[in-house]
Amino acid sequence: MKKHILSAVAILVIGLGISSCSDYLSVERFFKDRQSEEKIFKSKNFTEQWLAKCYNCLLETNLEITRIGYSTTNFADDMIFNESDGAVTYNAFKFGQYDNTWTNNSYIRCYEGIRQASILINNIDINEELSQEEIADYKAQARFLRSYFYWLLLRKYGPVPLIPEETISIDEDYMDMSYPRSSYDEVVNYISEEMALAARSLPEKRDRQNVNRSTKGAALAVRAKVLLYTASPINNPRPGDSDKFSDFTDWQGRMLMSQTYDESKWARAAAAAKDVIDLANATGVYKLYTAPYQSKGDNAYPATVRPPYHSNKDFPEGWADIDPFASYRSIFNGDLYATENPELIFTRGNNALNDQVRDLVLDHLPTNAGGRNRHGLTIKQCDAYDMADGSSFNLETFLDTCEVDKRFVSEDEYNRGLYPQIRPRVWKEYANREPRFYASVAFNGAFWALSSAQDGDRRNQQVWYYRGSDNGRKNSSDYWIPTGIGVMKFVSPNDCNTNNGRIYDKVDIPLRYTDILLMYAEALNELTPSSSYEVTTWEGEPITVSRNTEEIRKAVLPVRMRAGVPDYNEETYNDQTLFRKKLIHERQVEFMGENQRYYDLRRWKLAPVEESEQIYGYNVLMTESKKERFYERIRVENLQANFSRKMYFWPMPQNELKRNRKMTQAPGWETFD
Repeated sequence: MKKHILSAVAILVIGLGISSCSDYLSVERFFKDRQSEEKIFKSKNFTEQWLAKCYNCLLETNLEITRIGYSTTNFADDMIFNESDGAVTYNAFKFGQYDNTWTNNSYIRCYEGIRQASILINNIDINEELSQEEIADYKAQARFLRSYFYWLLLRKYGPVPLIPEETISIDEDYMDMSYPRSSYDEVVNYISEEMALAARSLPEKRDRQNVNRSTKGAALAVRAKVLLYTASPINNPRPGDSDKFSDFTDWQGRMLMSQTYDESKWARAAAAAKDVIDLANATGVYKLYTAPYQSKGDNAYPATVRPPYHSNKDFPEGWADIDPFASYRSIFNGDLYATENPELIFTRGNNALNDQVRDLVLDHLPTNAGGRNRHGLTIKQCDAYDMADGSSFNLETFLDTCEVDKRFVSEDEYNRGLYPQIRPRVWKEYANREPRFYASVAFNGAFWALSSAQDGDRRNQQVWYYRGSDNGRKNSSDYWIPTGIGVMKFVSPNDCNTNNGRIYDKVDIPLRYTDILLMYAEALNELTPSSSYEVTTWEGEPITVSRNTEEIRKAVLPVRMRAGVPDYNEETYNDQTLFRKKLIHERQVEFMGENQRYYDLRRWKLAPVEESEQIYGYNVLMTESKKERFYERIRVENLQANFSRKMYFWPMPQNELKRNRKMTQAPGWETFD
């Protein structure tokens, strides 16, 4: 494993802070212009460049909310891509034909980041230009990053090698520099301990110039996330689970995945999430973002549409004083700077050198707005959004209760304000849905404000996906959506890429406070009602954790109220199985497009069912003259779904198997002998 553990004899090529990690395997380059570690780490400037290089390794294939070229996991059964430059990747990915290039790139970048961080931690104490407080902060940032890279690896590859933190000579024997996989629990425990250690020296908040650097809350949030994963069925098999990954072993045959169920893991995960909640309550550093209620509005920022069963209580007990639609969409669409979003726990800013969130929006935007119009939702995801009253959407109910000749909004109905969130000629299946639906789904006939366009004729458009329309099916282009359902999430009402318009800067959000609240509720729910567990906080203080329905409700209620949907009833909170089902659904809706669904389905071990279902969309062959037939649900051609057992984990790159003789392949993937 020589390429991952190059000794800290090294060396800094000027400009290291902005260079790519992709060429780090070329060892010879270090000996052309190398400096001693003493010279590097005694200098404030060189040390800062070194730390910047660590952060740089979070970009490219380690981005999370971006296009398919960098993040193949930002879709599961919820989104589809139609890029010609990504179609091969997309289809291969769906069939478990993972490409060695992009699996290799992610692996390499993470271990380069780990190596960089370890070298800094081991050497920064000699710095003569930094204060002791700054040294502690830089070291804690590096410790956070090193653990974060392990977290990224764990999600994709499962158990991975934990590289020794001390300096290793590059002259050591090749076999001595090969490291086997550590077990899933060993990796989790390492990340948990290191994040707790980092949190002790990290600040609670950063200023605007350093908003993309790690904080105490970020370290504790990743720790909670990792502990939730090891408590989940992927590594905590319930009694009767027929597949415990007993064939996932290291080079000596040691099992790497847990073989027995341990309920106390859920208690540890709950306590870790509570650590973040307690930090938020004590300091005010985190809370859910809410936009105020607006009695008046315009096309870009419309007046608040009150949910049908309106609560007269203010947030978080109700939604009387907020606008649920504006609250949700503003988190993602660029309306807020990173420092203005109290929900944001960790971010890469606007992706610094590689603004992929803005580029993602280009694939959401319709062609007449200068976009590429090729990202879409599956019908399964579209149907997942509830009705405005909190009931589940049911197609049969819609068809049975809405007369055939009244299934499209008429001009008269629109003028009378009967359907304030949709426009004339829109299919009424899209009427009276929850606010997150309108912030996320670009349905056929959805309204696009495009307010930054200088030409008034380019603004305020309804966009149609009928064949023959500007954004409908095309035979000679990939600028169309095979499901007939577009994506509105991440799009600002001001975004436009033509007529001197612009796409507003976006902030990627890999960690937000909503996730902590739902993780806390999930972990508590999995505890047997009559049981309690003695665990410790991140600071080592003992606490007792048990399934407490009031605690679960306190975590879930603000999420539901911000979304403008009713709270769950007592039966749901008291029923472990029913609440689990609701929680799974809530995460599907709340985190659509945020690189969560892919991993959630795997940690819950639901992917074999959910990702094997065929992908359905509307009948995009239909023109507007046959508009009723457009809404026939058909399987998307040339895109069959599939899930095989090996797709729980990414394959170990072939180059790594050749280089590291102690490395083993994940179950089901081709190995190297």
